[in-house]
Amino acid sequence: MKNVMLLLRAFGTLLALALLAACSSGTGSFAGSEQSSALPSSARPDRSRSWMSPDTKKKELLYVSSALSDDVYVYTLPGGKLSGTLTGFESPYGLCADKKGNVWIVNDSGADVVEYAHGGSTPIATLSDPDVYPYGCSVDPTTGNLAVTNAYTTGSGAGSVSVYTDAKGTPATYQDPAIFYFHFCGYDDKGNLFVDGWNQAESQVELAELHKGKTTFKSIALNQSIENPGGVQWDGKYIAVGDVDKSVIYQTSGDKVVGTTTLSGADFVNQFWVAPGTKDDPQGTKVVAPSQSGSAGVGIYAYPAGGEPTKTIDVSEPFGATISKAR
Repeated sequence: MKNVMLLLRAFGTLLALALLAACSSGTGSFAGSEQSSALPSSARPDRSRSWMSPDTKKKELLYVSSALSDDVYVYTLPGGKLSGTLTGFESPYGLCADKKGNVWIVNDSGADVVEYAHGGSTPIATLSDPDVYPYGCSVDPTTGNLAVTNAYTTGSGAGSVSVYTDAKGTPATYQDPAIFYFHFCGYDDKGNLFVDGWNQAESQVELAELHKGKTTFKSIALNQSIENPGGVQWDGKYIAVGDVDKSVIYQTSGDKVVGTTTLSGADFVNQFWVAPGTKDDPQGTKVVAPSQSGSAGVGIYAYPAGGEPTKTIDVSEPFGATISKAR
């Protein structure tokens, strides 16, 4: 919801000022990483303060953005050891990875999207997304195009989707009359883009598809009520769509829900991430679910079975997640 987004931004500003005051007085500490803290953009460490363990480039990595610290934490899998922190952001929200293992970080209040190589601590590209609040992202596996959902404009106008050809340059912009506040997006294996969000009155969650090569969205009247639009991702067989309030993930085919993953213990899961499937197991074997509310942190669950997490990682107010594999 727009109101939730506004509260997040306001809370982040107040927290940042409180932490700055604490730092000035020589007291206070921040949970999540000893390497970084939440500060106003004018006082935050620049991105040269990011760090990464030297052995991460050869490992599978989990990237988690924090709505509290304005940082992105990097963990090795399957152990879940903190192996890096990327800093210098202003509300990092959605994350996504491409075939090369490069990771894109949506920098909401910074109005841009920042790319890092797998295991890298220095940005390799930054794409401007001006006059909007970018929220989520996805990379087209067939073309390498990068799609970024924009929640709404800085003037409180309708949101949109920015598509950067080959993840470069100036984007093409697409809107949908049914969706005013865009949340998340996900490409399937054929290059079709799926998005979710709210109508202008915030009374109806909308789901739509931008078919490859088309310029207009097609609404999907899903046979399942969703209370709060969450992550959208191709899981290797179905389009997985999350419900933030229910902490569930629906496997969808067309306009039908064909399966449900219940994330026990999770609370307010914004952007989940399903691990890529394999030839022997076309659906992912695990899903990473950051719980922004409560004390659940980041849970790793069997997918699509769900249930109790097989592992949890302590992160304060995590928002988004993605998994990057070494190439």
